[in-house]
Amino acid sequence: MYQTVFLRISVFLCICIAISCSEKKKESRLPFYDSPEFSPKFIDSEEKAKSQITHTISPFSFLDQNGKRITQNNIEGKVHVANFIFTSCGSICPVLTKHMKMVQEAFKDNPDVVILSFSVTPWIDSVPVLKNYAKLNGINSPNWHLLTGDKNEIYTLARKSYFAEEDLGFTKDNTNFLHTEHVLLIDRKKRIRGIYNGTLQLENEQLVKDIEKLVAEPLN
Repeated sequence: MYQTVFLRISVFLCICIAISCSEKKKESRLPFYDSPEFSPKFIDSEEKAKSQITHTISPFSFLDQNGKRITQNNIEGKVHVANFIFTSCGSICPVLTKHMKMVQEAFKDNPDVVILSFSVTPWIDSVPVLKNYAKLNGINSPNWHLLTGDKNEIYTLARKSYFAEEDLGFTKDNTNFLHTEHVLLIDRKKRIRGIYNGTLQLENEQLVKDIEKLVAEPLN
């Protein structure tokens, strides 16, 4: 009798542990964002995400600080981080760049993590200007691209694809200057999975942890 009771208790405990581990695994999965309001959607499986999340980063084509053409093909199947800066900025951009170096350092040997820093003054930030900015700021990872190109294309991508200024920016005209501290985290399937204040060190530390989660996240 006692053996039967003990066996039942053991089975019950095993079930509870399994459920607890399953729930913990679900909770640890990063949310999805598919609208400029940035309302998080917690989805516990990739299968459900495929049908429920439709927003992805649109195709693009820009030049980086080395004169290399960077397109959506360069982030295909990779986790990437995006922010928006300009080299003559004396306020938030130096801090954004300083904190983004935390990501560079954490993933310098991982080709599956890419950083895209889009210039919001591309008419000033030519390839040589970006090259010099990279040198001055210790940007040396082959996977960190400072991007320049057509202003309207950059602004449209920032506001309509990355929701860089959240719902406020989504309604703006491209004649309005784009200036934001937001850093966006994008998964291997070009879906937005995180938004962070790039001027705050604690949020950038969290960004590094979240990148690690996405790198480990199964594709299927």
